[in-house]
Amino acid sequence: MYPKVKPALARAWRDLQTVQFGVTPAHAVVFGPVDTATGSLLERLDGTRGMELLRKEGAALGLPGGQVDELVRRLAAAGVLDDATAGGPRAQSLLRRPEVLERLGPDRGSLSLVRREPGGDLRGIAARRTVRVQVRGSGRVGALIAAVLAGAGVGRVEVLDGGRVEPGDVAPGGLGPESVGRPRAEAAGALVRASAPGRAPRAQEREGPEPGLALVVVAPRDGLQAWAPDPDTAADWVAAGIPHLYAGVLEGTGLVGPLVLPGTTGCAGCMERARVARDRGWARMLVQWRGAHRRRGPVACDLGLATAVAGLAAAHALAFLDGELPASTGARWEAALPGLHWERARVRAHPECPCGAAGSGEGDSSVAREGQDTMAG
Repeated sequence: MYPKVKPALARAWRDLQTVQFGVTPAHAVVFGPVDTATGSLLERLDGTRGMELLRKEGAALGLPGGQVDELVRRLAAAGVLDDATAGGPRAQSLLRRPEVLERLGPDRGSLSLVRREPGGDLRGIAARRTVRVQVRGSGRVGALIAAVLAGAGVGRVEVLDGGRVEPGDVAPGGLGPESVGRPRAEAAGALVRASAPGRAPRAQEREGPEPGLALVVVAPRDGLQAWAPDPDTAADWVAAGIPHLYAGVLEGTGLVGPLVLPGTTGCAGCMERARVARDRGWARMLVQWRGAHRRRGPVACDLGLATAVAGLAAAHALAFLDGELPASTGARWEAALPGLHWERARVRAHPECPCGAAGSGEGDSSVAREGQDTMAG
């Protein structure tokens, strides 16, 4: 073990015997009491010394026997200690890919905060490289989501879309002007490859068979398909148990979610049944809207809002892939121009939906706005 205090956490002394690791409340840790000798030893926990050397230096500082090991144990339990030798074989193999780790340095720092155990950052990066994600849509929102996922180390990002790139699809971080006229799927594939920090592991380097889809991100250029998704489109994902996340912009309103966990949280069918039950005219209007989407003119998809939606959706997707349940699980976050106040609408399972989520304890179906869950844009 070569322990080091996580460099992502800024360090400051609250008083002569108390040190705080981290600034923000979400991840800050207050640690104490710390005497002068122990404080000096903290400075040496930089990943360059093994435990044997640290014990010797601790003894030279006057620390009693066993106190160095106890300090390391307490720091690890507090989630502020890292170890470059931890994480397992797959994580350690990444150390032979410095060009990848340099690109993913900030991502490693972030993962070290949410994966609190020593070596959690490397383990998280290694896990991402084995994951397969599919993005449905390559417009201003979908293409940027795909680029962010690939750039964050997701090993395989597939983009499905039809037609050719139009000028309105071009966006910073997404498809560039040189993509105009190219098949959308081809241009998005090139964007994903250019965004990735090194190639993903080859088949012979992976453990086990070809990975299944860990997540589908539905980010259609026509925001209606994210706002009021067609249950038939999602039926195969629900049947196969594939999690899927909706994101898009419709008429100046951005949305992220819900993240659907088949059989557990409300799905597209639940949302549609709930809306039809509340609004007698919804089903009739939905048929008209869905039939007319190919005849509409340019969509109202503000570049700033589209970028915000793509970034938030990608962050939620990464949180899920890293083993957490983001705030879009069973809920949809919406923000409309010009105020851009993010509001949460909960999506409950519908008892009549064949997805079966109602039997998991989600209760009666509704899409209820919860005004207390807001976030200023």
